[in-house]
Amino acid sequence: MRIIARKTLRDFADSLRGRKDQRAVKSALDAWFHEDQAADWKAPTHVTRDYANASIVGDRVVFNIKGNSYRLVVAVDYHRQNVFIKWLGTHAAYDKIDVRTVKYGD
Repeated sequence: MRIIARKTLRDFADSLRGRKDQRAVKSALDAWFHEDQAADWKAPTHVTRDYANASIVGDRVVFNIKGNSYRLVVAVDYHRQNVFIKWLGTHAAYDKIDVRTVKYGD
């Protein structure tokens, strides 16, 4: 899979500088990136096969990051093998968004 854009993950981890969980979040995001980059998903069931805790919401996938402290929302184009990062934040902030319509930067 091609993840668009890794910079989003790096910027988010960098924004947590000074917080005690910054290293753990960066490590979790790096692991997610490398695992997904190697994935070959053809359908949502392939995602949930690899990530039992992932949630499919319409054309979006929600991943738990760092023990569910953070959430990552992506859109997957299975045909073109692209993953588009739509949103990344704390679990508390996630509860305030609409997963189906949120866009990066919202």
